[in-house]
Amino acid sequence: MANNRATKSGFAAEAQRKINAKYSDELAQESLEWVKIILDEDFGVSGDMDNFYEVLRDGQVLCRLVNNIKPGIVKKVNKSAMAFKCMENINAFLEAVKELGVPAQETFQTVDLWERQNLNSVVICLQSLGRKAGNYGKPSIGPKEADKNERHFSDEKLKAGQTIIGLQMGSNKGATQSGIIMGNTRHM
Repeated sequence: MANNRATKSGFAAEAQRKINAKYSDELAQESLEWVKIILDEDFGVSGDMDNFYEVLRDGQVLCRLVNNIKPGIVKKVNKSAMAFKCMENINAFLEAVKELGVPAQETFQTVDLWERQNLNSVVICLQSLGRKAGNYGKPSIGPKEADKNERHFSDEKLKAGQTIIGLQMGSNKGATQSGIIMGNTRHM
């Protein structure tokens, strides 16, 4: 676990400070409150890093969350406090959120949560899952996802667009460089 490691120093400490600076207590608290509403459980909803980590670190809350959104998506939730069992829970959660439609770039790696390396990416994943939860009849958080806006044009309209020459194609109108002489001519 994270408390069995030596403290980081030098470049690693500076990199960790930059990662931790991105963490938002408000977004973490909003995410935990949403999890509390979905699971109908009472646990600390403080958004500070310590509470956020303690609530989610074993992965059991995360697995129950995705099972509440889509029942049976995580087959087995490990109740053990052993490191590898907890990491299996986190990994099962990550596989489930990908199946629920969360983009891969908005997920996190297991060690980001288990070793407390990047809790901001965990918050981003929960926020993204919160947007997708609305598709499954659950309360959602964050900004509403955009709806698809397909447009269909007739063949006549498409052919009419091919006759127009846009300015991106180039133009012989406007300023040119003709008549500009800069410096001396080239001598060979």
